[in-house]
Amino acid sequence: MKIFSLHPEGRITEKLPILLLDDFVLFPDTVVSIVVSTPKGIKAIDEAIVYNGNRIFAACKSAFGCRDPFDTENPRYGTVAYIQRHMSHTDISYRVVLQGEYRAEVIKRSKKNNLPYVTVRSLIGNPYYPPPEEPELVALLRSIQQSFSQYAEVSKKVNQELLSDVLRIENLEKVCNLVSHTLPLKTERKLELLAQEDLKARAQQVYETIERETEVASLQKSIASKVKSRMDKTQREYILNEQLKEIRKELGKDEAEEDEFDEIEKNLNARGLPEEVLAKAKKELRRLKRLQAMSPEAGVLRGYLEWILDLPWIEQTTDNPDLERAETILNEDHYNMKKAKERILEYLAVRKLTDATRGPILCFVGPPGTGKTSLGRSVARALGRNFVRVSLGGVRDEAEIRGHRKTYVGALPGKILQSMKKAATINPVFLLDEIDKLSSDFRGDPAAALLEVLDPEQNNAFVDHYLEVPYNLSKVLFIATANSLHTIPHPLLDRMEVIEVPGYGENEKLQIAKQYLIPKQLAENGLGEAHITFQDEAIFDIIRYRTMESGVRNLEREIAHCSRKLAREALAKGYGTEEKPIGSFSRTIRVSTLSKLLGNRKYKHDLVYTESRIGVCYGLAWTETGGTMLPVETVRFEGSGELIITGNLGDVMKESARIALSFLRSMGQELNVPNENFTKYDFHIHVPEGAIPKDGPSAGITLASSLLSCLLQRAPRSLVAMTGELTLTGRVLPIGGLKEKLLAALRNGITNVILPQGNKEDLEELDKDILRALSIHYVEKAAEVFAFLFPQEETPATTLSPESSTL
Repeated sequence: MKIFSLHPEGRITEKLPILLLDDFVLFPDTVVSIVVSTPKGIKAIDEAIVYNGNRIFAACKSAFGCRDPFDTENPRYGTVAYIQRHMSHTDISYRVVLQGEYRAEVIKRSKKNNLPYVTVRSLIGNPYYPPPEEPELVALLRSIQQSFSQYAEVSKKVNQELLSDVLRIENLEKVCNLVSHTLPLKTERKLELLAQEDLKARAQQVYETIERETEVASLQKSIASKVKSRMDKTQREYILNEQLKEIRKELGKDEAEEDEFDEIEKNLNARGLPEEVLAKAKKELRRLKRLQAMSPEAGVLRGYLEWILDLPWIEQTTDNPDLERAETILNEDHYNMKKAKERILEYLAVRKLTDATRGPILCFVGPPGTGKTSLGRSVARALGRNFVRVSLGGVRDEAEIRGHRKTYVGALPGKILQSMKKAATINPVFLLDEIDKLSSDFRGDPAAALLEVLDPEQNNAFVDHYLEVPYNLSKVLFIATANSLHTIPHPLLDRMEVIEVPGYGENEKLQIAKQYLIPKQLAENGLGEAHITFQDEAIFDIIRYRTMESGVRNLEREIAHCSRKLAREALAKGYGTEEKPIGSFSRTIRVSTLSKLLGNRKYKHDLVYTESRIGVCYGLAWTETGGTMLPVETVRFEGSGELIITGNLGDVMKESARIALSFLRSMGQELNVPNENFTKYDFHIHVPEGAIPKDGPSAGITLASSLLSCLLQRAPRSLVAMTGELTLTGRVLPIGGLKEKLLAALRNGITNVILPQGNKEDLEELDKDILRALSIHYVEKAAEVFAFLFPQEETPATTLSPESSTL
């Protein structure tokens, strides 16, 4: 007997005990058997049988996180069910058969007999007397029946009796209940279908769900079919392989060899190789299987497959995006190098924002000993990448870059892939050291082979002659180093981003020695715990009089020399034992002690006269090892106006000398030089150190000034160096290598430097200590140079020409 009342809207309302179901949704028109094991659940079943005519409200609690019926997250929707049977399953549980009757919503909660009760109302009016269905609902009913029939056919999980009931029933609510109960849906989705009040919306949701499940079942069926086909093929291959093993055994073949092939194939499949590479490797493996074990070609193929397996294809390290950490590491390892450090930090910032995979191609250019190679290691440490280095000095065979074809005896991949194998990742920092020292001969041009390696548009498919398949180098951060750009072919240089690493000034060398070189050499020579102090004056003495370089390599050698002498002295005095540990040894290195440790001074700046001399001027030159002084000496003697040039000069420098003489001859009246002086004298220009080749246009104003001094028989100002290209009309053009030239002037005790006006902006990047140590004069015309070098008799020697400017 049903005990209920009608809601004012025509819906059924009942007051029933509540039964919470774990992760299960009961639908109307379905019969289920469940086990109730909670004390409250058992008591609710008993209450429903005794007082409520076997009727109970069943609701799912799992999706709502409900533990207690009176929590704030109580279930709101459920199903009014009739208890058909119940029996004691064990001492503490019931097995209950429930028949769902209608969907209901909780409208009130209460307590009765110390049990939670709920007052519920039906969601669709009176479910026992459903109203006539509209044509649209009838259409939805038939669509659901047709779709469910297709699902049953595809999934094979619906029994015929249930399918017949669904196709026979003309009540849309019942069909939706049966279908929702049957479909393998998650609890949350079933709750949505249960709680939907609007019948039309509910039917549409059920229809969409059936269509989706039908599609999923179709895909599962297709996948199962493919898997079964593959399994059949695998089984067939297994049988054939077993037969082949027996045949090979009869032929005397070694079974261990077969295991080796299987191992190689297994490793090839597990390496994550690109399709093209995997296909090539498997083709070579099939060839290897057909060959005799002792065949020479078998050894070649084995070596080839080992290279395929040893190279990194997908392994990579993750960049550390911490810019502050990277900057700290770069500053710890190297002093100054602002441009290089800024470029690395810019690359890191872009990686952090865009996750770009393409690595830049950087080229550090500067004198030896400035830290270009070690900077590459610091970059790798800052990024958290592996580091590999290849020295290209003297490489003259293209095959050293691209490798030899594997048909040659002893063939190997080139240096690029050999280094990638050492790196073990596809995104290392790859240092191409001394790229300007490449050479070429009849075997090819290695610089041309590097064009593909260093082109970001091509290196994602670099092909080595040995490998014969594309290899991806696009994630590698290439860093090249060079002392000069002149010997690098232009197409190769065009692919690289050039970053200049200039030489160091005295103050920079002082800081490098104190912060890096001295601690390093003391530690390497066993004096890390000793108390050794180098005074600044002693370090300056080593820099000025015992080294002559733009870098710090010789400075480190001299410091190492001092450290070795001190280590010997410490041992001679009994230090380094338990009684006298090395930590108790202390010394202070002063200028006065350097002669004992390092001997006499090596450089005394003999190239520069402290007093002025007729015909002697000093130019500034740039070399691969840094800046240097370029003395120019000119003499005249009776003759016919012939110009003699010596000193191992190049064609450009010889042309500069002829331009200087022609310019002076055209300006003879303005310079108060009689015209006959150009015809009755011969002029001999010599640049000392004749064994060293010299070339370039930047000595133009130096040559002109030396010639003019000889013509006027007047000595120029002393301790003045100059650089600048001279044109035939007297203009002074800007030059390059400015910092190295100024450092050379400082090393040689020069106090005044004449520079082209066009180089004034370049000085903004120089260190302030260089600018403070020199008096720099900018000129645009040769007349300004002559006015400063040869002042009027009444003008004091220290007064500048009004056309010059001093920084």
